[in-house]
Amino acid sequence: MTRDYSLVDVLSMNGGTGEHSYATNSHYQRSVIYETQHVVTMNIREMLEKIGFPDCIKVTDLGCSTGQNTMLAMSAIANSIIESYQQMGIKNPPEIDCCLNDLLENDFNTTFKIVPSFLEKLIKTEAKGKCFVSGVPGSFYSRLFPRKSLHFVHSAFSIHWLSKIPDSLESNTKSIHIKHPYTPNVYKSYLNQFKNDFSDFLKMRSEEMVQNGRMVLTFVGRKASNTLSKDCFQVWSLLSDCLLDLASEGFVKKSEIESFNMPFYNPSEEEVMEVIFKEGSFEINKIEKFDHIVPYKIEYEEENDQDQSVHMEASINHASWARCITEPLLVAHFGDAIIEPVFDKYAHYMAKYLSVTKHRPNMTLVLVVSLIRK
Repeated sequence: MTRDYSLVDVLSMNGGTGEHSYATNSHYQRSVIYETQHVVTMNIREMLEKIGFPDCIKVTDLGCSTGQNTMLAMSAIANSIIESYQQMGIKNPPEIDCCLNDLLENDFNTTFKIVPSFLEKLIKTEAKGKCFVSGVPGSFYSRLFPRKSLHFVHSAFSIHWLSKIPDSLESNTKSIHIKHPYTPNVYKSYLNQFKNDFSDFLKMRSEEMVQNGRMVLTFVGRKASNTLSKDCFQVWSLLSDCLLDLASEGFVKKSEIESFNMPFYNPSEEEVMEVIFKEGSFEINKIEKFDHIVPYKIEYEEENDQDQSVHMEASINHASWARCITEPLLVAHFGDAIIEPVFDKYAHYMAKYLSVTKHRPNMTLVLVVSLIRK
């Protein structure tokens, strides 16, 4: 029987540091954080030139998840702040209030264990003792901070997670998301939910941020021309096929699959800009976009492209990545007995996909949006 649960109570990445944890499998997200650090540095420097150089700066990572990625982002933020003060000849660095936010089920403890090493590595010894890390549990689609208290907001790979399952998906019985071919109302339902959520996100931040504060948001995006692409929502299409296989084998009820949809939407640049302009609290400083391949723990070479062992190893790694971001949701809806069989199937489907298409899994479009609080 389908279980009753609240999305905000179960939406989280796998905790801990085990084989299927987010901390172990989030190498794709980590590589993008490295690649976008220059955007963080630029925006912090420009922000300080506008607001001056206060004695205390409050920053946050919204949707921080668990593990080293959020501390990598915070390191870039803190070091950029300290370097900016040094370049201005200000001897005493500011106190930095680093706030890590995620939903209640997030594994904050694994992250907090990394905090001592993060503080130890801050550049220049005079900065030590002036950076304070805290956790802020709650949904970033609601208010989290006092009015006009935030100077800099960072969020990576979080805002494409929706606050709720979109309405009017009763006809979406053969997929857990948007799967080609699909009816227009399914796509419209997901798009409307994203627009409502992102607008709420911007409104909440506009109340919490100081004037001329900065925000850097990183999305998994989608090219506008890819709206009907078979590969656009590939992860969810493969997971749908695996679940439907299990239903045909009698492992799960078909009705359970029909009532399950992923709360995820990767927007196009045009969709993101439309919401920002309509909400009106922020000026777009810059939008950068680039294609990025999910990194695996093996290196691809053209001559190995038909090597089935290479495909299988990559597929197992991809399955672990998909598992670390979906397992809590799947367990809440189907129970934990489904996890091993569904991701065994996922790895085999991915291996077949690689073999047939003769290329790596499709490139994802990364959107990096920097905003200025008006």
